[in-house]
Amino acid sequence: MQDEPTPTELIHAVADFLRNDVMPAMSGHKAFKLRVAINALDLVTRQLTLEQNSDAAEHARLTQLLGKDGSLQELNRALAEGISKGEIGLQTSGIAEHLWQTTMDKLAVDQPNYASYRRELERGSSREPTS
Repeated sequence: MQDEPTPTELIHAVADFLRNDVMPAMSGHKAFKLRVAINALDLVTRQLTLEQNSDAAEHARLTQLLGKDGSLQELNRALAEGISKGEIGLQTSGIAEHLWQTTMDKLAVDQPNYASYRRELERGSSREPTS
């Protein structure tokens, strides 16, 4: 383990520098490309911050739903196969909640400013990011 700053702090500092010190002096296509780069840095920061806990929670839900263990990828494949074969559907106990929470957790990383995601969080449901 390295001392501080953490990788998340370093990425955040670079993104802030680019956003606050470099971006104001740029325009046109270069400014657009810089915004894309800043968004990528922000995405990586959210992945480092949220993904481990949300993946662990997804794994636990899938293990419970499917009644077996495996990697997250293997369990998702088994879920997809069960849905494809008609063995698992929205009537399956816990599946709707699992799909909802997984979607919310993925949006927390990928699109935290997405209007529908923000609206669901504002509703105060217990379906907030697993972090």
